[in-house]
Amino acid sequence: MPANLFENGEFLSLAKAMSPAELSDILSGHGMWKTESNERLGIPRMVMTDGTYGVRYSIQQIDGDEKGGQDFAGFLNVVNQRAKDVEVAWGTMKPATCFPNGSSFACSWDAELALTLGDALGQECQMMGVHLLLGPGINIRRTPLGGRSYEYYSEDPLISGEIATGVINGLQQQGVGSSLKHFACNNSEIERTSMDSLVDERALREIYLRGFERAIKQSRPWTVMSSYNRLNGTQTAEHSWLLTEVLRHDWGFDGVVVADWHGIKNRPQSLLAGNDLDMPESETRKVALAAAIERGDVPRGQAETSAVRVLEMVKRAIQGEKRETTVDHAVHHALARRMVAESIVLLKNDRHALPLKCHSGEHVLVVGEGAKTPVIQGSGCATTLPTQVDIPWNEMEKLAEGIQLSWNRGDSTDANLHKVLRDEACAAAREADRVIVFANSEDGYDGEGSDRRTLNLQAGQDELISALAAVNNNVIVVLANPDAVVMPWLDQVAAVVETFYAGQAMGGGLADVLFGEVNPSGKLTVTFPQQIEDIPGWHSYPGENGRHLYSEGIFVGYRWYDVRHLTPLFPFGFGLSYTTFAYSDIKVDRENVKSGDSLTVSFTLTNTGNTAGKEISQLYSHYRHSRQKRPLQELRAFSKTELQPGESRRISLTLPVDDLRYYDTARQQWVLEEGEIDLCIGGHSRDLPLKISVTALNKVARHRLIARDTQPIFILENPIARHHFNLFLQQQLSISPEDADRMLEHCTNSFVGFVTTFDRRFRQRFGQQAIDQLITEVNAATLKAETE
Repeated sequence: MPANLFENGEFLSLAKAMSPAELSDILSGHGMWKTESNERLGIPRMVMTDGTYGVRYSIQQIDGDEKGGQDFAGFLNVVNQRAKDVEVAWGTMKPATCFPNGSSFACSWDAELALTLGDALGQECQMMGVHLLLGPGINIRRTPLGGRSYEYYSEDPLISGEIATGVINGLQQQGVGSSLKHFACNNSEIERTSMDSLVDERALREIYLRGFERAIKQSRPWTVMSSYNRLNGTQTAEHSWLLTEVLRHDWGFDGVVVADWHGIKNRPQSLLAGNDLDMPESETRKVALAAAIERGDVPRGQAETSAVRVLEMVKRAIQGEKRETTVDHAVHHALARRMVAESIVLLKNDRHALPLKCHSGEHVLVVGEGAKTPVIQGSGCATTLPTQVDIPWNEMEKLAEGIQLSWNRGDSTDANLHKVLRDEACAAAREADRVIVFANSEDGYDGEGSDRRTLNLQAGQDELISALAAVNNNVIVVLANPDAVVMPWLDQVAAVVETFYAGQAMGGGLADVLFGEVNPSGKLTVTFPQQIEDIPGWHSYPGENGRHLYSEGIFVGYRWYDVRHLTPLFPFGFGLSYTTFAYSDIKVDRENVKSGDSLTVSFTLTNTGNTAGKEISQLYSHYRHSRQKRPLQELRAFSKTELQPGESRRISLTLPVDDLRYYDTARQQWVLEEGEIDLCIGGHSRDLPLKISVTALNKVARHRLIARDTQPIFILENPIARHHFNLFLQQQLSISPEDADRMLEHCTNSFVGFVTTFDRRFRQRFGQQAIDQLITEVNAATLKAETE
C-alpha cells in the first residue's frame, strides 16, 4: 500500500485498507489530546486541547505523549482544576492569554471583536502546535445556577450563535479547527453524565439547537462535540436523531462529531448514531468497536465513512500548520484589556457616582480582597494559566491622578473574621468620599462538575456591602461572578459594575471604565432575577431520579419573565453608559413579507449626551395575534454603534424573514405564521421606544392536518376539510349537500375524534379504507392549497 495515499487525499482507499482494529484506532484518541496515527499507512497525529477563552496546554500530557485514556487521574485533574488554584499548574501548563470568559465577553455584543478573539486564540494555538481548540461552548444559560455558565454566552440563541460564529471564523482563518460544544442541552452539572434532559421538540428546535444551527451554517466548524447528558432518554453521544438526522441531514454539517471526554458509554452504538471520534483513548471502547466491526454489528461502510471524516480533518490540520507563528503576549494582553472594557456592564450609576475622573480631590476607599487578588475565571477544563494578571488596585493607582486611594481588606472567607474586618472597613468608609467594594460569588465551588447553590454573593459580602452603604452614600460595587446574582443591597448603593469573569486583564479594563478612560457599553446577555424562585424552570430544577424536565418549554430567559409579567432585577439586554442615546424615525423597506425574504429595519440613533459612547441597539419581534403559544417578544437582530456627542446616524438592521418562523412539531417543519408582526427597537428588552408593523403572508399551517382522532371542530373550521367531508357524507349516505352540512354541524360540540363521533351520532359505520382515503385527500388538498 503506497504511503502517499494520505498526502494525496485518497481517504476512502485508506479506510478500506484498514483492519477492523486499525479502523477502531483511527476513530479513537491517542492518549488524552491527540488523534491516533497509523505508521503503516502514513497517517500522522493531530493535537487538540481545551480552551473556550484561552489555550490550556498540558506539557506533561501533550509533550510527554501520555496515554491519557489510561491515566484517569490525569483526566480528573484537568476536569477538577479549580480556578483559584491554577498557579500550582506552573511547570505543567504553558501560559496563555486568559481572555474574558464567555459570560463576560458576550456582553460586548460584538461579533467583529469575537472574530478578533478567535484570530488571537488561533495564533496562540499555532505557536503551541495545537491543531484543534475545543470551543466555543454555546449551551443556553437556562439557569444562572449552571456550573459552566461562565463558559457560555447567553440565554438567547441568536447572540450565542453570532458570537460563536465570530470566534470560529477567527480560529479557522488561522488554520486552527474549532469544536462547537456541548451538543446539546448540557445546561446543568448535576449528575451530568447520566442526567436525562427532557425537552419538548419545539423548545429544542427554537431555543437549545438554534444557536448551534446558526453557528454551523455561518462558520462550518471542523467539529461538533456531543455532550455528556442524556436527551429525551438517549445518551447524546449515541443519539442518531440529534447527530445524524438534525446535525447532518437538516443542517448539512459535514465535519467530525467528537465525543466529550469519556462521554461515550456504548462505543458501537455511538458510531451508528453518528459519533465519529471517541476521546480520550480507551482500550476498552476501542476493543468493543473493533469487535463490532468484525462481527458486522457496525457496518464496515459506516465505520469507513467516519474514518474518512477524521482523516480529512487530520489532513486539514497538518496543511494548516504555521509553526513559524510567534505571539506577542503583550499585544494579546492589550486585546484582552480592550475586550474587558467593551464587555463590562454598568448596572447602576446614581448621582453620577462614576466615572471617578469627575471627582478629583476626593478620597476613595477600596474594599475587598478582590482588588488585590482578582477573581478572573471559572473552574474546570477551560481554566487557563494566564501570561500575566492585572491587579485592579495597581491599575487604579496608575489612573488615580488627583484622587486619594486607600485599601481595606473588609472581608475574609474565614467567618470568624467577618465582624472585625467589617467594622474596620466601616470605620474607614466614614472618612471616605466614595467606597469601591470588590465582591464575588463563592470562589472555586461553582464550575465544571458542580452547579452553584445560591445566587447570593460569597458568605458575608452582602452584609458587608449593606454595612458600608449605611455609613457612606456613595458605595460603588464591583462584581465578579459566573452568572446572575441577587442584590439585596441594590437600593442602598450608588453604582454597580458587573465584570462577570473577565480574564487576566480584568484589572486594567475595569480601571479604564471606573476612571472614564473608556465609556462602558456592555449589556447583559441574561436576565437577572429578583430572587432565586423567579428563575425559569426553578420548580423542576435540578430534576429527580436522573430526569430533569425542562418545564418552561420555549419560555427560557427573558421570554419567561415577559410572559409571566415578572419584573426582573435587571432585564435582558440592559446596560448603562456615561452618555445617553435617543431613538427615532423607524422605517421598514417592505410592509408585506414572506418566507425567504429579507427585511430591513432602519432608524436614527442619536448620542444626546456630552460623552462619546457606544450603544447596542436591539430589534425584537412580537406577533399581535398567534394561534401558537409564543413569547411576547424575541431578539431578532442587534448592532453596536459608536457616536460622538450630538452625533446622529442612520442604522439599518437586516432580518431574514425565516428567523420569524416557529417550529411546527406536527408538520416537522419551520413555518412562518401569517399575521401582523410588530418590530420594536430600543436599548434593551424592557425599553423599546420604536415600533413598526409588517404583515407576514403565508397559508402554511393556517389549519392543522387531520388524523382519525381529530375533533370535529378542527375539521369544520377548515373550509377545505369541511368541503371534503361534506362530499364524503353525500356519497356514503346519498344525501344532499345541505343535509350533509347539517350533519356536520351536529358534530361541532363533540370532544372525541370524528370517527367515533360519526359512529355514535349517525349510527353509521364507515369502512376503514374509506376513512383513511378521506384523511389522505383532505391533508393533500390542504397542503396543496398552502403552496398555491
